[in-house]
Amino acid sequence: MELTPIQKEILIAVINIQRQKDGAVKGEEIAELIDRNPGTVRNQMQSLKMLGLVEGVPGPKGGYRATGDAYEALSVTAMDHEAVVPLYLNGDIVKGTTASEISFTTVRHPEMCSGKIRVIGNIRDFQSGDQVQVGPTPVNRLIVRGDIVGRDDTENSLLFSITEMVSLPKKSVKQYITHKPVTVNLNSSIQEAAKVLVHNNIHGATVEDGGKIVGIVTFTDIGEALAGGEVGLKVKDIMSADLIMIDGEASLVDAVKMFNEHEIGRLVVTIDGVPKGLLSRTDVLHELVVY
Repeated sequence: MELTPIQKEILIAVINIQRQKDGAVKGEEIAELIDRNPGTVRNQMQSLKMLGLVEGVPGPKGGYRATGDAYEALSVTAMDHEAVVPLYLNGDIVKGTTASEISFTTVRHPEMCSGKIRVIGNIRDFQSGDQVQVGPTPVNRLIVRGDIVGRDDTENSLLFSITEMVSLPKKSVKQYITHKPVTVNLNSSIQEAAKVLVHNNIHGATVEDGGKIVGIVTFTDIGEALAGGEVGLKVKDIMSADLIMIDGEASLVDAVKMFNEHEIGRLVVTIDGVPKGLLSRTDVLHELVVY
């Protein structure tokens, strides 16, 4: 269905206001939002009603409601249960908005990357030069930041120059542990533990006793012991026995939250309740590296 720019603008306004107030939208509210004459809006609403894109709601609290065809005409998917993808303007969250689509318009130039954010909600406060952030998205936790370079009110979209993007894969943490994790025996000397870490080029390892993981030992633990002159200590004397565990089915996002919450660099990953290996902050960073 071909709509005029003013019809698109009004339909978008109806959907945006309707979404925020969960009720019928009055013509005066639409006119105020899009900065148009109320008479112009009323005339256009009659045409939109004839096209089946809005319906009238009688009564004191009446007004207009967008129909399902309106969403289709604007190529906007109507959802019963939507996850809000937040939008930030100059560091502050914009209430009542959600990003419905993120597309990239320029990616091939080594010094340029531009994109477009299609928004459900009011974008009238966004101006060229403002800083925008969209996300995190619900699946891959994508966050995109950039500077506004334009605004298309007929499409309710923002054009921006991208300055930063980060995303965490939708994978469970168990996919990041090796089948034969590096371990150190509980009764090993700190010198033996250091050799294991150096040989495997790692900073920390799980500590085993009789095939059971009972702790974690790191280069930091070994360094502190040596700095204190305690060269005769064993792994059991310096290890951390307070294990912070994460289920192998958890996501990387869950892992990052636990790293920050407990201010640690390693988590013990469990499978069916049994500790099977380690996940470190470095493992997560490696996943973000572009090869």
